[in-house]
Amino acid sequence: MRTPDRFRVLVLDGLWNKTVAAVRSFGERGFFVGVGERTRLAPAMVSRYCSRRFLHPSPFPDPGPFLRALEEELRAGKYDAVLPMEFSTQTLLARHRGLVERYARFPFAGADLAVRVNDKGELMKFAAGRGIETPATFFPPGPEEAASMAKDLPYPVLVKPRFSSGGRGIAVASTPGEFPATYRRVHDGFPGPIVQELLPKGGDALGVGVLMNYSSVPRASFAYRRLREYPATGGPGTLRESIRDDGLRRTAEALLSGLGWVGVAMAEFKVDPRDGRPKLLEVNPRFWGSLHLAIVSGVDFPFLLFRMAMDGDVETPGEYRVGIRTRSLLHGELMHFVKSPARFRMKPGLLDFSIPDDLLSSKDPWPVLGRVSSLLAAVYDRELRRVMFG
Repeated sequence: MRTPDRFRVLVLDGLWNKTVAAVRSFGERGFFVGVGERTRLAPAMVSRYCSRRFLHPSPFPDPGPFLRALEEELRAGKYDAVLPMEFSTQTLLARHRGLVERYARFPFAGADLAVRVNDKGELMKFAAGRGIETPATFFPPGPEEAASMAKDLPYPVLVKPRFSSGGRGIAVASTPGEFPATYRRVHDGFPGPIVQELLPKGGDALGVGVLMNYSSVPRASFAYRRLREYPATGGPGTLRESIRDDGLRRTAEALLSGLGWVGVAMAEFKVDPRDGRPKLLEVNPRFWGSLHLAIVSGVDFPFLLFRMAMDGDVETPGEYRVGIRTRSLLHGELMHFVKSPARFRMKPGLLDFSIPDDLLSSKDPWPVLGRVSSLLAAVYDRELRRVMFG
């Protein structure tokens, strides 16, 4: 590989905290970092480590103008690699791999595979076939079939969109009487949802981030526990802690290897308190929201993925540190605090700034203002609001 001061990487989807984490990681290593987004009011665009801002048209619903702008940016920027941080951008670039790879490396799985892995229904079937434990899951093809099974379900149940993230679209039905209407409501917005038992309270929410090489062999994995989430009933982690769970890591690695996955992904599990065993909930076939925790714990997934892109493979890093915590104050902890009845008994408390934050940084303070600006802009910008909140 070339010396780091000559590396050039384009990181897309600058609105997200995980993008800030990647940009800071590359910038601290001396990379030239380009950041792309459809608005200047994006946290990663104002990071001190952002060397070049790529303001582009929205990729959706018409990707043509975006792809033309991206080609021009790749040609002008002479980047070594391009790393999209969001699933929609990742799959769009994967479908236009030929264009992207004229100019830069693109170390991601094909779009069709990514969509299959992102399909919660297909994933549950695949995992069950591999002997990986999941909550009891049902696959009604439509509202009429769902209504016919209402009396036989293990309540309470979740009605889950097959394609969504961050808990969007998920609804709970607690009785046979309310299930048909709940299913139809979710179906109207997200056709063909799955139905899954809601695991009892009390079990840990766990995640495993994994990097698979081009032969679908695991090269890095990292396990963590969600200590707080928003919404509190189940959603993105707002306070997390790195843990050692080699068995869970092996399960996630085996699943992704069986899927033929390439690149980064994160598998979500929840411990079933009835038997103490973790059950697979879903796989996010992309960079995940708590990426910052993995990096500060010693598994720098963006850099490892870049090295894999440049060298064709990457060595497995050493063991990471356990017991490390990070949080997301502006993008979760504040909302958790407002909604929680135990807000004043939270430990650690909201004002405990000893825990590294996804955005707050004395070395790189501007992304916080970028986050606030983006939230204010979303009030007036319908497309920006759709991107940020679904």
